Amino acid sequence: MAKRKQKRKLRMIIGGISGVILLLLAIYLGFAFYFSNHFFFRSRINNWKIGGMSLEKAEEKVGDSVEDYLLTVFDREGEKHHIYGQEIGCEYVPDGSIEKLLKTQEPFWWITAIFHSEDNQVPITMKYEEELIADAVNGMDCFKKENIIKPQNAEIKLGEEGYYVEPEQPGTEMVFENVLEKVKQAVSAGENSITLTDEDYVNPEITKESTIITDTIDRIKKYENAEVNYEIKDYEEKLDKEQIRQFIQLGDNYEVSLKEDQIERYVQDLASKYNTYADVRSFKTSAGDTIEIGGGDYGWIVNKPKEAEQLKADLEAGVPVSRPPIYSQRPFVEGKDDIGTTYIEIDYTKQHLWYYENGSLVTETDVVTGNISRNNGSPDGVFKIVYKESPAVLKGEDYESDVTYFMPFAYNVGIHDASWRNGKFGGEIYKSSGSHGCINAPLEVAQMLYEKVQVGTPVIAYYREKVELTAENAKISNAFSYVAPENGEDR
Repeated sequence: MAKRKQKRKLRMIIGGISGVILLLLAIYLGFAFYFSNHFFFRSRINNWKIGGMSLEKAEEKVGDSVEDYLLTVFDREGEKHHIYGQEIGCEYVPDGSIEKLLKTQEPFWWITAIFHSEDNQVPITMKYEEELIADAVNGMDCFKKENIIKPQNAEIKLGEEGYYVEPEQPGTEMVFENVLEKVKQAVSAGENSITLTDEDYVNPEITKESTIITDTIDRIKKYENAEVNYEIKDYEEKLDKEQIRQFIQLGDNYEVSLKEDQIERYVQDLASKYNTYADVRSFKTSAGDTIEIGGGDYGWIVNKPKEAEQLKADLEAGVPVSRPPIYSQRPFVEGKDDIGTTYIEIDYTKQHLWYYENGSLVTETDVVTGNISRNNGSPDGVFKIVYKESPAVLKGEDYESDVTYFMPFAYNVGIHDASWRNGKFGGEIYKSSGSHGCINAPLEVAQMLYEKVQVGTPVIAYYREKVELTAENAKISNAFSYVAPENGEDR
């Protein structure tokens, strides 16, 4: 009897436990079924609590955040600009992301969600009103006229230290269409911020790295490298970078050219500085005094057209050079004292001639020069022996004379022997019965000069008193004392 009671009691206990287990299982399965279409407890999306919510409720909850939507636009300087969801008519448009989260949820593991929370992030995809979003972008501070700084192209400028590149200035002007498109994409994707890049700006067309800039600078440097060291004895003359920069001309399209007028002006200055042709010079005479004598045709003459042409070629070549200027005439010797120590000296007043060679007197003699009383005075100035001829026939309007040695130095005026003088030279013969302008010398002296004197040897001829020469040979030979007959004015 007792055993039966015990068995009955055991069955009741087992039945009660089984019932509880079945109840719990039913509850567990009920929750599993519930969470097949509801989110687990403590679930979050974008920090919003959606635990126990259905898909529709969760999407509605997430969509509520659109009212507070804010898009922050960072420009390339890091400044912030804002687009508010309310001002562009934003509405949440589910894109399936929340539904996907729900489908990936394992319903039978709902109990584990009681012990830990899960925060998922999904994009807040939205739609907006086209007109409103365009107005919102256009209303940003960066598109206000007073805040827009236009971009500046890189420029090549000439400063104290030479040519340099002024870098481009990017400015703040944006491309509206680009910015609008990026804002639209960000809003559609529910993004909270975007950062603008160079492609969203109106950028300079020419930068310091642009080929047009680098090629131009290279061209300028090539010109500057073409320094010219002029080889002029006793002088230092150099065309350096600073001067070359004054020759360079930049066109509107960065075309590099040379200012030919500036080059020609430089060459003119070069000629003015170093030409000694017809210069007035201080000359120490054989008598020991110093006179001032100019005129004539002796001295340095820079060939300006050819020198300008050569200078342009040197600049185009772009390499340093050392060379003398291009001359159309050179004196007998180089240097500041271009007369040197080998020359013929003729004192018309004293009617005397000296010939010095390397500083030593070789010969001297009395002479007879041009007849002053007949306006045939010999040309004065600094000349050179043009050529030598032996024998020679001297011809004029009313004369013809045979001579053995002839050495012209001033047009048709020269030194020659004069047998008809019968050995009489010097004194004041020239004043009444002088020559037509030539320098008459004894035969033996004329012969010595002919044999020793080289073509190009300087001839310094001067008067010690004031004279006025009007003869054609004085005019043509650029005589120092030439006076034009028509006005009588001194040179």
